[in-house]
Amino acid sequence: MSATSAAPLRKRMTPGWWAAIAWLAGLLFTVLLRLRLPGQESADVLRGVVFLRWDGLTMLVLATALALRGSALLDRRPTAALGHLLAAAVLCSFPLGVTAIPLAQYLAVDVALYTIASHRPTNESDRAAFLAVGVVLGHLAVRLLAGWSAGTTTALAVLSTAGAVWLVGRSARQNRLHAEETRARAAEQAVIAERLRIAREMHDTVAHSIGIVALQAGAARLVIDKRPELAREALGEIETASRETLAGLRRMLGALRTADTADAPDTVATPATPADVSPDVLAEPAPPAPAAPPGLASLDRLAETTGAAGVRVTVRRVGAPRPLPPDIDLSAFRVLQESVTNVVRHSGADTCTITVDHRDPDTLALTVEDPGPGPGAATGRRRDRAGGGGSGYGLVGMRERVGLLHGEFTAGPRPGGGFRVTAHLPVPSGAAPA
Repeated sequence: MSATSAAPLRKRMTPGWWAAIAWLAGLLFTVLLRLRLPGQESADVLRGVVFLRWDGLTMLVLATALALRGSALLDRRPTAALGHLLAAAVLCSFPLGVTAIPLAQYLAVDVALYTIASHRPTNESDRAAFLAVGVVLGHLAVRLLAGWSAGTTTALAVLSTAGAVWLVGRSARQNRLHAEETRARAAEQAVIAERLRIAREMHDTVAHSIGIVALQAGAARLVIDKRPELAREALGEIETASRETLAGLRRMLGALRTADTADAPDTVATPATPADVSPDVLAEPAPPAPAAPPGLASLDRLAETTGAAGVRVTVRRVGAPRPLPPDIDLSAFRVLQESVTNVVRHSGADTCTITVDHRDPDTLALTVEDPGPGPGAATGRRRDRAGGGGSGYGLVGMRERVGLLHGEFTAGPRPGGGFRVTAHLPVPSGAAPA
């Protein structure tokens, strides 16, 4: 069953429907007040002179037509709809033989006032309030100037309900705008935090590459006189690592606008070695290089860790694995890691599948999908990952990370149930690992 069909009927009804229901309910109430119902000796309200005459019925029909027309316009042209509803309320008061616009005939106007106050800009909301109040006061003034009796108390009751409804609508709009502003600010903070995280990870990647360059340069310096072929090989490794690191920096830092100033750059120390050693030094254990950042090679460890948390992860690799630039390798792993974390925290599923597709030489395709909670699954982790159960900012971070690499990111429910996250990361032609 779709989410739309499962939603309550009252949430799927538009304000226009509510206005039409309010008018018809008020009209029915007004008619019932003028009829002697079972158990009553007489009707509660005396009928007007023209109430049951052709002209009175004609005015009631015209007023109802105006009200229904205004209800149909409420969703698209709320100000025009309010005018129709006010005209219907005034027109309906004549055949009823009342001294003021009845409250029952003003219910639809109250619905329109609330809709305008809660969804339209402040100036339009203010104009609607002045129009609604002005019509009631104008109707009262016309009766007084004509020397007719006027229902001042009824008019005050109508104005009081209109003012209360308008204030409630304004409050609802302010609360909604504040909530939207809060969500936008939180999403912006999530993007900034993700960029800072990317910057820190890029720093670690560069530190690792520079550490390798330092070790290779030290080895080349030691053997350049006695084993030049080994020095030439080390210089080639240095050139490859330097070019790839520079390309990764251009890809990532070119799109980042915020620098991470909190962490000071780490220093990679080159171990001191004797100046004159034999060529056999290459056979001795080399000093340890800085730890490499995680990448797709760490997927099996991620699956094992997630399995301990209660979600069995299946890793599928399509196509022959290939060496990737460190920034793309790291970003791919982070996207998969965050997606699996979302499965554990929010889906309620006990299994998920990771697919890494290497078949396209220019694109790395990543997919994480889960079947959703089973019929007998525990409800402790059944939370909407984009709504009530989670902040939804994990998806924001993944989208930002993929966007910085000029890739494509999608996330949403699967047709058969569950959730799917897909990412396509472009791979530069001829890329090699740093």
